[in-house]
Amino acid sequence: MLNILSGIAITSLMVALSIYLPFIGFFFSLFIPIPILYYRSMLGRSNGLTVLISTVFVLFVIMGGISVDKLYFFELMILGFILGEFLELNFSINKTVVYTCLVVFFTSIFGLTIFSAFTHADINTLISEHVAKNIELTIEFYKEVGIQEDAIYILSNSIEQIQYVMVRIIPGVAIVLTLLVIWMNLLIARPILAAKEIANPAFKTLKLWKAPEYLIWVLIGSGFLFLIPDTFIKVIGLNILMILITIYFFQGIAIVSFFFQKKRFPMLLKIFLYLLIALQQILVFVVVGLGLVDIWLNFRKIGLKNT
Repeated sequence: MLNILSGIAITSLMVALSIYLPFIGFFFSLFIPIPILYYRSMLGRSNGLTVLISTVFVLFVIMGGISVDKLYFFELMILGFILGEFLELNFSINKTVVYTCLVVFFTSIFGLTIFSAFTHADINTLISEHVAKNIELTIEFYKEVGIQEDAIYILSNSIEQIQYVMVRIIPGVAIVLTLLVIWMNLLIARPILAAKEIANPAFKTLKLWKAPEYLIWVLIGSGFLFLIPDTFIKVIGLNILMILITIYFFQGIAIVSFFFQKKRFPMLLKIFLYLLIALQQILVFVVVGLGLVDIWLNFRKIGLKNT
């Protein structure tokens, strides 16, 4: 019982920090799945579900009513629980990530459908309003941190255009964000679960993971779609491109992680370099490039031969 209460308390605290800390609260929210995953793995399905449902109740107490933001937090908790389910089934890393992403994506659509029925507003309107609200919050943040007034003026006058584009790439953005959250939570959960002697074969393959080879043709095809003048087809191509670039980023990061381990980089240096990659856009594209070129060069095979 004590473990269940601690799980509810820790998850509820992370939810509260995500809600009440401006701007950086979003980054706290990305790791809400970890305690749910941990307690699902430690306590089993029924007790893990108790932690999830109780935290959802706390979420309703904190935020009150029904909102899109509440659905976001609920989906993060679902993500952690589903990860625990698939890891317990000893699924491969590909199946674990893809199935979890699909569950989160379709439960989100279902949740938005229910929410739109309650509010008598169509889903497109809900998403448009939410995007506009977040653009306005971003502008306010830029004002507070002292971004140049010219840049803020340009952004303020481009709200409608930005909103138009953002609404149409929401499917791709949602899947990309879900993939990133799954990957980050798996990486952080791995040593935590290993310390509790909860191992999974999928964790052992993370540094050797590579995308299925056929995806390169999907990437090329989506690139052609993006070049077609028709707006609808262009948007489809852009959504697919974003998802595939993210997948090849994961492959690039796996290569980087492999060589960090091979060269026995100190932990602090690895953390610094990972943060540098996250903060420097050019390095993100370098990592994506590594993932793409690895299809032909197989860097990790070369690295193993040289050991």
